[in-house]
Amino acid sequence: MKPLQISPETAITLSKQLGVPLEHLMHMPQHILLQKIAELSKKENPPQTEGENEETPSGKDSQ
Repeated sequence: MKPLQISPETAITLSKQLGVPLEHLMHMPQHILLQKIAELSKKENPPQTEGENEETPSGKDSQ
């Protein structure tokens, strides 16, 4: 298995955010890395429920 094809800056950032040593990150199977990134994304951006972020449609003022 070859190392991941990501930039050094991206590797360092991911290593810090995921709490994984850089050497482990570079040899981690891609499907596991993608799963960890998805979990991290869910923690940082919880899914919004309907109506939580409603905006008034442009051009129609509700008065």
